[in-house]
Amino acid sequence: METPITSNAPSKPRASKRARWIGGVAALAGMLVLGGLAWYLTHRGPGEGGPGGSGTPAAAAGAGAAGQGGGRGGRGGRGPAATVGVATAEKADLPLTLDALGTVTAAATTTVRPQVSGILQKVLFKEGQMVKAGQVLAQIDPRQFELQLMQATGQRERDEAQLENARLTLERYRTLLSQDSIARQDVDTQAALVKQLQGTVTTDRANEGTARLNLGYTKVVAPISGRVGLRVVDIGNLVGSSDAAGIAVITQLAPIDVEFAVPQDRVSELAPRTGDGAGASMVALAYDRTRSTVLEKGVFYALDNQVDTQTGTVMAKARFANAGSSLFPSQFVNVRLELRTIKDAVVVPVTALRHGSSGDYVYVLQDGQTASLRQVKRGIATVDKVQVESGLAAGEQVITEGADRIKDGARVTLPSQRPGADGEHSGRARREGRAGGNRGDAAAGGAASAAAPTEGGAAAEGGGRGRRREGRAADGAAR
Repeated sequence: METPITSNAPSKPRASKRARWIGGVAALAGMLVLGGLAWYLTHRGPGEGGPGGSGTPAAAAGAGAAGQGGGRGGRGGRGPAATVGVATAEKADLPLTLDALGTVTAAATTTVRPQVSGILQKVLFKEGQMVKAGQVLAQIDPRQFELQLMQATGQRERDEAQLENARLTLERYRTLLSQDSIARQDVDTQAALVKQLQGTVTTDRANEGTARLNLGYTKVVAPISGRVGLRVVDIGNLVGSSDAAGIAVITQLAPIDVEFAVPQDRVSELAPRTGDGAGASMVALAYDRTRSTVLEKGVFYALDNQVDTQTGTVMAKARFANAGSSLFPSQFVNVRLELRTIKDAVVVPVTALRHGSSGDYVYVLQDGQTASLRQVKRGIATVDKVQVESGLAAGEQVITEGADRIKDGARVTLPSQRPGADGEHSGRARREGRAGGNRGDAAAGGAASAAAPTEGGAAAEGGGRGRRREGRAADGAAR
């Protein structure tokens, strides 16, 4: 009885190792089969399937390898077409302008001073008021000037009476001389007296006029139309013509001027068009500091006669009607002077023109899908347009966006062609999503299948261990 027990004990461990080895090989084989199935499902094309066709695993593997090779060839070749923006070259009237920074200056500024000395009785204006030429602004005490006028008038009347008497006496003397009743010397003396009195009367009339003028100066009037500044003198003060501040300052606002500097290189374009109203044809626009709003529209008015040696510029002036008082003295504005207009110029957006080592060029769209580099000669430019003097015809399409990603002869696509491409990409994404779902399901199934043999092996190993424990127990009981 003991001999069989001892002979069977070594065989149980060998059976347990063989079971574990078999279980591991089975699990590995199952995982390889499931992996191959998952690879086949994910790399199968949309039209594959069917017996004897491309639906076989070998055909699927060949198609996948071909697809990868084609993809690498596409990336190594010309690559995908870039999406670009285009614009059409067109003919338009392009204005040639000159931009400068200007300062608004009043056409006339006057400090109102009294022309006679006296006590200020009335102030007839409000600070900041708009006044007209000839409007009374202040009143000076007129009484002393009225008396001076009366005195001058009396002096004139007295001298005129003496002159009249001298003339009558001269007529009598001439009558007596014709009758040889008086000496000629008396007649000549009387004639000289008449001329003397005539000079005196003339002087008296001038004095009377001066007195009347001084009386009129007691009413201080506005010499020009404009806006009155702040008042510098009050009622009751003694004012006179020697006062530096005067009574008020009037600034003319309509019309108004803008002074700006012109580069000396542009003087040759402006000089022939100045003087004799020739500059009236050049339109001047006054913009605000952001260059977004036109404040006033005027005309070119004058050009200075010399160049500033420190800045290399010449001062110019434009005049504006300023009916709405949109311009104010000493205000800084941006001036745009329209020198002339180029008729029927070929223009493109400024983003279409590029500069290289060989000069300016543009990309012209040919056949709707190919970009062709073309050398051009640029002209004047505005904020958003640039003139092409040669190398481009009106009606041709040029690339404005995406030109930095292409070269001469490159294939391009337009935004209008994107919906079809978007549909293709969407279908491809849906197919890839379904393949990903299949791969996930296959992986889950493989994991489950792999777990099953492992559990079976573990159970077999547990059973072997149990049998070994039972054998050891029986052997101990027999002893």
